[in-house]
Amino acid sequence: MIRITVCPVGRLRAGPEREMVDDYLARAEKTGRPLGVGPLGVFEIDERKGDGMAGEAALLSAAVPDGAFLVALDERGKTLSSPELAQRIADLRDAGRRDMAFVIGGADGIDPKLRARADLVLSLGRMVWPNMLARVMLAEQLYRATTILAGTPYHRG
Repeated sequence: MIRITVCPVGRLRAGPEREMVDDYLARAEKTGRPLGVGPLGVFEIDERKGDGMAGEAALLSAAVPDGAFLVALDERGKTLSSPELAQRIADLRDAGRRDMAFVIGGADGIDPKLRARADLVLSLGRMVWPNMLARVMLAEQLYRATTILAGTPYHRG
């Protein structure tokens, strides 16, 4: 069983983005649990407590479970296809990793020291996305990954 934690800087207020993130993560957990993927959770970092990128990095680091496979979302990172992300999750699960954490930086991105410490720097594309949309896109991709692993027809790519 591999637990997945999304650690974003900032709090997502009630609204359509929050509803989408919650819905996709709930779907991912429901689909993933029988496959050994889950639970999936969110640990939000209050950007007012971060005091800049270095402070945010310290708070993000504290939110990441010990021994977790650390994924930093950054536009300079590696792009993976949806099946490649699903396979990465399955490989980590099969290797006995207990935790995987995705960190999403604040308005200025992720501190270079935290990015350098990541096991994977992942890009959602070369464009920069607002934090709230990056969360929605990541949550959908986590759901898609579980459906790929489950062999359901959701992913048609």
